[in-house]
Amino acid sequence: MFAAERRQLILEMVRANGAVSLRELARVVQTSEVTVRRDVRALEAEGLLDRRHGGAVLPGGFTRESGFPQKSHLSTAEKTAIADLAAGLVGEGEAIVVGAGTTTQELARRLARVPGLTVVTNSLLVAQALAHANRVEVVMTGGTLRGSNYALVGSGAEQSLQGLRVSRAFLSGSGLTAERGLSTSNMLSASVDRALVQAAAEVVVLADHTKLGSDTMFQTVPTDLITRLVTDEPPLHDERAAAELQALADQGVEITVAGPEPGTSGGEGAPSGRPSARRDMPLPGQRRTQNGGLGSPLRSAAAMPEPGDRARVADLRRR
Repeated sequence: MFAAERRQLILEMVRANGAVSLRELARVVQTSEVTVRRDVRALEAEGLLDRRHGGAVLPGGFTRESGFPQKSHLSTAEKTAIADLAAGLVGEGEAIVVGAGTTTQELARRLARVPGLTVVTNSLLVAQALAHANRVEVVMTGGTLRGSNYALVGSGAEQSLQGLRVSRAFLSGSGLTAERGLSTSNMLSASVDRALVQAAAEVVVLADHTKLGSDTMFQTVPTDLITRLVTDEPPLHDERAAAELQALADQGVEITVAGPEPGTSGGEGAPSGRPSARRDMPLPGQRRTQNGGLGSPLRSAAAMPEPGDRARVADLRRR
């Protein structure tokens, strides 16, 4: 493929999806990430797109939201690895809330095996993934269906969450920065996500590396309310993504990074049925809880149990 053809295809992918990782672009145009990075620089010089932490986005600084068909085919290996680790945080008999998104849908598929679990969600996709799990109770919010991501939004959804209290909220979004926290491109979705956060003692954000450093229009969770981020291993050359992770850790967010299991090829997640490898970033001392008090010093997740040890994970709740 000639350079002009590659760049036209890259541009079309970014316009269709809003944000695409270099890894995904290289796979589609069947070339190396080094070549794709050079193409992205050339397109940025022409003002046709913007470079962001290991990927490319629409010009203008704020990425727009992609529809579900586009999202479901992006970063699939990364989402699988993230979901594998996040599922290990959920213990038997817990009550949690799970927001809308393709990564949370992957999480829901794994939660079907947790006995006695109660899942509150505004996502039809999450509910569908758990529909045949006979040991899991699914509670859906009310609201108006938003077809682009199969989520229930609006005042009906928000009102149904009033008075609810669960142990954890699992949320995804369109962008994540240390300065502003988690954000999304749709006002109605952001409002429901904020209601989900208010119902939970802890907030776990699921975001692949392409979302690190991206900032979208509506804030959903400020950084000081994010308990934990589960993400994937950024490419080695992506120093800005690594810096964003460190900045989040410096603000007290516990970071768990999913990567390929040792002995597998890098960058494509763990094989089916086998757990992803993990590394955890060291954390500073105390941070403020949602109630405004000072919690106990957060521990590095390296001292935490592995994902399969659900009973002990259930006890690791921020005070």
